[in-house]
This record gives sequence, C-alpha cells and structure tokens, in this order.
Amino acid sequence: MNLQVVYCNHHTSNLSLRERLAFPPAQIPKAYAALRSAFPRAEWVVLSTCNRVEVYTAQEDPAQIPSHQDVAQFFAEFHRVPLTEFFDDLLERTGPDVVRHLFQVASSLDSMVLGEPQIVAQVKEAYSQAQANSASGPLTNELFQRAINVSKRVRTETALAEGRVSIASVAVAEFGRKIFDRFDDKTVLVIGAGEMAAETLRYLKEAGASEILVTNRTSERATALASEWGGKVRPFEKLDECLAEADVIVSTTGADPCLVGIERFRRIRKATGEKPVFILDLGVPRDFAPAIRDLDDNVFLCSIDDLEKICEDNRKSRAREVEKALVIVDQETEKFMAGLYHRATGPIVKRLREQWRSVVDQETARLFARLPHLEPDRGEIERTIEQMVNKLLHPPLEALRDEAREGTPHGLMDALKRLFRLHE
Repeated sequence: MNLQVVYCNHHTSNLSLRERLAFPPAQIPKAYAALRSAFPRAEWVVLSTCNRVEVYTAQEDPAQIPSHQDVAQFFAEFHRVPLTEFFDDLLERTGPDVVRHLFQVASSLDSMVLGEPQIVAQVKEAYSQAQANSASGPLTNELFQRAINVSKRVRTETALAEGRVSIASVAVAEFGRKIFDRFDDKTVLVIGAGEMAAETLRYLKEAGASEILVTNRTSERATALASEWGGKVRPFEKLDECLAEADVIVSTTGADPCLVGIERFRRIRKATGEKPVFILDLGVPRDFAPAIRDLDDNVFLCSIDDLEKICEDNRKSRAREVEKALVIVDQETEKFMAGLYHRATGPIVKRLREQWRSVVDQETARLFARLPHLEPDRGEIERTIEQMVNKLLHPPLEALRDEAREGTPHGLMDALKRLFRLHE
C-alpha cells in the first residue's frame, strides 16, 4: 500500500502562492480528469482550502505511483505556473507520515487557528468530491473515513475546540474590535454564502451587528443565509452600491480573477468619502486587491495571512491540549498502519505458517511413530519445535512487517513465495 501527499500550506508558502495553486470548486472535475489521464491506476483526493493545497494519492504498485516531481508538474501545467516558482514550497510525505499528516489536518492541529471546526467539513467535502469524480478508491476511502473519525475523537477527548477556534472568531475579536468599538450601528456586507461566510456572520451577530446585507452569485444561497441571520439579500449586480454602503465587508468567494481591484474600489471611495471601513478578505484567491489597504488611512484590509501572528499566540496557549491530541493522532496512525500491514501481508504470512505447520505435523507424527517411548514428552517436544519454527520465521516476517510500513512490499513478498514455494 503506497501513500503520498504533495502539498503547500500556510506554514510553507505565502498566500500569493497558495492562491495561484488553489483549486476552486469549479475546477475540481477538470483537475481529477487530468490526474486520471496521467496516472489511471492511482487513487486521488484533492484538498484545497484557504490555508492549504494538498494532493493525496495511493497505489498498490510502487512503480505506478507518481513522484513528487510528477505531481509538481501537474500543478505547473494545470495552473500554468512555472515549476521553478513554487517547487521548493511543495512538501512531500509518504507512507505513515501521510496518515499522520491527514489525521492532524482533519483534527485542526495543522490549522492556522487550532481547534477550528471548518477543516473537518472541508476534508469531508474534498473526499466527497473525489468520490463524485470517481477518483478515490479502497485505500483513500479508508484513509479519509478514518481521518474524520480521528477528528471526532480529538474534539471529544481534548479541550482543543474551546474558546476562539475559527478564523472568523479571531478576525472579528482581534481585528474588528480594534477598528470599531461597537457593531450595532454598522452595516455589514457579506459577499459569498458558504460556511466561512456563515461562521463570520455568526460572530458579528454576537458582537451586535443587526444591519446585514448578503450578496452572492447564486441568489438562492444568499437568500438562505440572509434568512438564517435576519439579513437582506442584494443582487450581485449591485455589488458596488453594497460596497459603498457597508462599514464592515466580509468576502469569502475566492474569485479568480480578483473580485474587487484597486481602480474599482477607488471609485467606490470617491462616493463614500474616507469613512472607516473594515474589509475581512477570507477568499483564496483573494477577493480584494492587496493595494486597496493603501488607498487611505481609514481602509482596514485584513487577509488570511494577516491573522498568522495572533493564531501563533493561540497555538502556544493551547500547548497542553495539542500534546493530548498528538498522542491520539499517533495512536490512530499506528492502528491504521497495522490494519494496512495485516491486509497487505496477512495472506502470505498465513500461507507461510500453514505450510510450516503442515511440515511440523508430518515430521512429529513420523518421529513418534518411530520412537513411541517419547510419547510421554510429546507436549514438551512439540512446544520446542514450535519455538524453533517461530525463531526461524521471525527474521523474514519482521522484514516483511518493516517494509509494509512504507508500502506494500511486493518485492519481498515475491521473494518469500519463491524461497518457500508458496502457491496462490
């Protein structure tokens, strides 16, 4: 069983690179089609969020699994980004490290905000999309299902999810509160209607926001979000008017190209004057051009990367709960790999033991037939022979176990079949 993940995240690369390599939902089917075309026998799952872009793959035959270079080349060709501009930012993990990494990701141990609940939903959605596009298979199915269960265990057995545990909560509490001391007299505009938009809106409502405008390219989703939080739906075509009206802007669409460029926003500022405006851009790619923050002193633009320092403080304060969660992840990784080892090598181990058991039975029967006076010591003799067999089998079986931790040991299994004449 050969596992691999090639990825970049908020630890290894900046937002400008992540947004160039991200896979918006509309591009996912095309991405899977390209991956299947290049490596038709491999299993695939693509996980693309605001903080990470990860491509998981699994394959029984090590000769068929793509290399780090192969996956990097896929990124380059699919996104039309020169390989030299990002290759050093792409990390690779294989074998048990893939399992441990995904379990940490799903449990929000690798998130910008520790304990945030959105990531497990994003992992579920990525897995669901892989299934819908016929890209996943037996190994990735088991891996992602187990990751979701591990995240539940971490949330149940630790206090990691207590307190401010989402990007939205940190942004509103740490940034929004520094700009506005109250929200009950502010107009809030939400662009987008997904989970991140709803999560941010929840914290703004808790902070007192009551005048809420929601706009989205799909009006049905905007209506549903506005209805849930007592907001008003505005047509997406009226976005400029909404931007001019708002004091707080939350954008989560990840539009490509950028939704609001510098010239567009400059025109809006001419209409509004220099009133304070807080823009929380949670889109990847970014929805608002970074240069907008320099238009005047009353434009406060906060992007995903701006939250990094506060989130690092959050991580330090939760160190004890992180340790508990990492113990759980390690336990679950070992269990998962033990299951893979048993499934991959179990049949050959069983045949090898059965063959030696048959030899032992034949030879002990012959021994006691020739030397019946040994019958009183039969039990002790059989135990001694059993111990000898186990010691003889231990080195090859231990080698098989060690290699299975890194992937299915096809070469060693084939060698054992030839050496011991094991037949299918």
